[in-house]
Amino acid sequence: MSAAPSAASVTPLVSMKAIDKSFPGVHALKSVSFEVLPGEVHALMGENGAGKSTLMKILSGVYSRDSGTVEFNGKPVEIGSPREAQNMGIGIIHQELSLMPDLNAAQNIFIGREPRTAGGLLIDEKKLNAGATELFKRIGLNIDPRTPVSRLTIAKQQMVEIAKALSNESRVLIMDEPTAALNDAEIAELFTIIRQLKAEGVGIVYISHKMDELERIADRVTVMRDGAYVDTLPAATTPVQTIIEMMVGREIAHAAPDIPDLSAAEVVLEVRNLNRGREIQNVSFSVKKGEILGFAGLMGAGRTEVARAVFGADPFTSGEIFVHGKKVDIRQPRDAVQAGIGYLSEDRKQFGLATGMDVANNVAMASLERFIGTGGVIDDGKIAGTAREYIDQLSIKTPTEHQEARLLSGGNQQKVVVAKWLLRDCEVLFFDEPTRGIDIGAKNEIYKLLNQLAAQGRAIIVISSELPEILRLSHRIAVMCEGRLTGFLPGGNTPQEEIMKLATQRHDDTAPAGNAREEEKMGETA
Repeated sequence: MSAAPSAASVTPLVSMKAIDKSFPGVHALKSVSFEVLPGEVHALMGENGAGKSTLMKILSGVYSRDSGTVEFNGKPVEIGSPREAQNMGIGIIHQELSLMPDLNAAQNIFIGREPRTAGGLLIDEKKLNAGATELFKRIGLNIDPRTPVSRLTIAKQQMVEIAKALSNESRVLIMDEPTAALNDAEIAELFTIIRQLKAEGVGIVYISHKMDELERIADRVTVMRDGAYVDTLPAATTPVQTIIEMMVGREIAHAAPDIPDLSAAEVVLEVRNLNRGREIQNVSFSVKKGEILGFAGLMGAGRTEVARAVFGADPFTSGEIFVHGKKVDIRQPRDAVQAGIGYLSEDRKQFGLATGMDVANNVAMASLERFIGTGGVIDDGKIAGTAREYIDQLSIKTPTEHQEARLLSGGNQQKVVVAKWLLRDCEVLFFDEPTRGIDIGAKNEIYKLLNQLAAQGRAIIVISSELPEILRLSHRIAVMCEGRLTGFLPGGNTPQEEIMKLATQRHDDTAPAGNAREEEKMGETA
């Protein structure tokens, strides 16, 4: 890690002092100060709701501050809009993707700044695509710039966002959870880009909940909690545990799971020889009552594809699915729900929540038939009462059951989705990237919740790209590579290297009958 310039000897690119911001009923920022030096990566840490995003939205012109000062290059500035911030040299990559899905990648990058032909009336598509291709090369992304964004994976959409920000030649670049949807290789490429930008004197604000990234990329760390500034410390010499405790105001345990004896437990879900082209190839696995089965693998390994196929969201060409030993025919999500299977998508805001609706109606969404009263009218009072029960049961932090879901933190939004499937009384629950974009304190609550659900007898399948998370949660681990299951491992203290070995096992290295035998062997030791 290269040392950041001394704050005493260098004029900050950005200096924010005593920033205050309130919204109706919420004091979001309480006299917060923050600065970014040329050529440094300054990590901004804090739980969801700590005020990080609000502070950065003030810097990027989305919000106006109530009081305090902002200086850019040593001079006081007023940033009245995102366009003003962009023109000043402040770029931001939001955690929530802001791409237009019907436009292609190149059009998204240069929207509003498209190169024109000589007459100025038409867009110069050749220059547009060439510019995007050059940016993609810079960040190691190999895609056709003419590809519609809607056809790109979440990881590649994130990289297009990064290319879009870089196209503005920003002097200060705010990255809000930039690696949330990236695999290890893509993260390494991103960090290479960040180091290049540092060498060019760009100041980078780095917001992430992944603690292991701090020692790899950050120079300084500023911690916020409950809308207030806590401290700024050097990343190289500050233990991660210290940062975590500053963020949450309490100690967070990281113990491996207690693996229950499930030798006599009933198999709730069994999948046999599931296939769909190259995405899913002869995948077989089972999950017992009270078990947490983790699915590990690199991006594109086929883990989400398996979950979506079992849930009926995507068709599969062959294979069998059994619930409590009875074969079920799942062709659409309705079939899966009726069979007692729920799926919490990695993109909870697009597929798990109706963000414009309130908490109560989101909880009731999958079970509306329970709330139809006399004359076919939906009983709103009953919905509200039921929602309050789950708000209490899952400790969902919301002022009221009538609060819009979009206004909740990521961890509480995830709990609302869990409540939806619990109300439906699903025995099998797929959690796809359950803590993506969630802070360390909320992660701990989600982990406790998953363990509670398993203790209640539910069969849990967790898909996660974070190996520490897989190891912390899973009783068993299924590993996939290029559409195939390459093996099963015990959870808990299994070395990460063992998981990565199976996660990089190519097709020609995979034993044809490995899936069934490995499942059988793991069942003997469960």
